[in-house]
Amino acid sequence: MPARDRLLAVLVAVLWGLNFLAIHATLGQFPPMFAGALRFAVLAVPTILFVPWPKVKVRHLLGYGLGFGTGQFAFLFIAMDTGMPTGLASLVLQASAPFTVLLGAVFLRERVTPHQLAGIALAVAGMATIAWQRAGHAALLPMVLTLLAALSWAFGNLSTRKAEPDNPLHFTLWMSVVPPLPMFALSLVMEGPAAQWRSLTTLGTPTGLTALGGLAYVVLIGTVVGSGLWTTLMRRNPAGVVSPFSLLVPVVGLTASFVLLGERPTGLEIGAALVVIAGVLLGSLRRTARKPEPELVTV
Repeated sequence: MPARDRLLAVLVAVLWGLNFLAIHATLGQFPPMFAGALRFAVLAVPTILFVPWPKVKVRHLLGYGLGFGTGQFAFLFIAMDTGMPTGLASLVLQASAPFTVLLGAVFLRERVTPHQLAGIALAVAGMATIAWQRAGHAALLPMVLTLLAALSWAFGNLSTRKAEPDNPLHFTLWMSVVPPLPMFALSLVMEGPAAQWRSLTTLGTPTGLTALGGLAYVVLIGTVVGSGLWTTLMRRNPAGVVSPFSLLVPVVGLTASFVLLGERPTGLEIGAALVVIAGVLLGSLRRTARKPEPELVTV
């Protein structure tokens, strides 16, 4: 992998790690379900108008949109809105990798190697430690919601593997057409039109302007720029060489949250985070080389 591509991979990890701070800013103004609907609606309109259809079966696109888009961000946004620390959310969401391995074995008959099982066990041990720590601070529910977000992402991964899109970026952008309607409907039921309207009519406040900046970052930098660079790297290099760079995302997320938001993870959580990252890395390795698979866009 050329040095230039390594630097680009690190840049993408930084962009995606900072994405969690942008989500934090967005949730300071918008209710979580409404924020998720807006996040995808902003992408859906230009996608329908200007991006070619990715030439996949509709059911696979719907599966990806409902898993990766609707489920993941519904659970993640609610988790962060109800107290999940921003940096910790960037870490726990990496549980999507071992979840994908397990779901692939169950639904796609993919073989799970011993070192993948060992990695999954490490990641689960780390997650369980963090959950135990969170429960001690009466914050277990946000942790569980974040794990459900990771599980939803894993189900989206299965749809992507079945779809085998010829252009992963187009597939990712067209996925954004699926979540707006169900998330708007959930927002109406769970949050109510009054909360939606209030968040729109107060956009001129400092909090509102910060939220707009966060939303712009999530859509333009986190999704369009980040996924565009990542897709390019995946095309130029083996997937097994590029994928481990995604483990830098929680490192950036935890560090940025510590510096900019004043979040202070405990020593036990830091140790468990290292265990989770090691487990995800080990569980993501394959014994033999495989055809590069389309990488999914993170938050």
